[in-house]
Amino acid sequence: MAIRLLVALVALGLLHVMPQLARWRGDGLFRRWVTQLADTSGGSRVALALLLPLVLCALLEWLLGHTPLGALLPLLFALVVLLYCLGPREFEVDLEAILDAPDGASREAAAQALADGGQPIAWNAPALGEAIAYAALRRRFAVLLWFFLLGPAGALAYRLAQTLGRDDTLRLDADSRRAASYVANALDWLPAQLLTFTLAVVGHWEAVIGAWRRWHNQAASTSWYATGPGFLGVAAQADVLIDIEAGDGYAEEHSDPLAELRRLRSALLRALLAWLSVVALVVVGGWIG
Repeated sequence: MAIRLLVALVALGLLHVMPQLARWRGDGLFRRWVTQLADTSGGSRVALALLLPLVLCALLEWLLGHTPLGALLPLLFALVVLLYCLGPREFEVDLEAILDAPDGASREAAAQALADGGQPIAWNAPALGEAIAYAALRRRFAVLLWFFLLGPAGALAYRLAQTLGRDDTLRLDADSRRAASYVANALDWLPAQLLTFTLAVVGHWEAVIGAWRRWHNQAASTSWYATGPGFLGVAAQADVLIDIEAGDGYAEEHSDPLAELRRLRSALLRALLAWLSVVALVVVGGWIG
């Protein structure tokens, strides 16, 4: 776990100071592999599409760990895999593009880069807040969680599953598309739950947890894989829409999309620090124990 924490800190630092690293990402090889499996369909195609890359990843990590250089090569390998998986576009770069846009039309156009599968994002605070929350989940928090739990193979499994389940440019038959979306939603479920709770801690607890509870009370028992983590979206919108009474008795304005972007960006940074702090405490506790 200590090595994974170190790798995560280095990867996040590199992407912060050199966001151009995101341009090196590409999934052409994986797309060609998925195309080669056109003779299969449904869950079998999804399983085969994911299994080979994950087996190769685990095997390569194991082989690198048995070289004379010891832990150095596995560490570098984990760093490369994590840099690839923290995507497919750099989260902070997309937020900066919105903030730096010269006018409203440009800001709205830049905001579309946050969407999954080309879904349009309306230019208002609740819709933008929801899009930011999902982008943070799928480009950063979920990748980090599966990396901490399962190592490079876990992060790669999440990234490839999201590509299969949410990228409409991949030509999949209907059964494979449905199975891929089930896998992508299932891998979203745990990190989305943790991110919602973290946002409640660093944001508006009652609004976020209230929205989370209402969603779960109305959701079907299969929602954790059939429809995805909709509770994160409604929780993010609730966090935006709540009126906070200021010290002078007036309510704070929460309708400005740019102001909410800055506020939610700050909240997500605090959430990231909270996650890293918890992992650090686990590492320290293991050393002490």
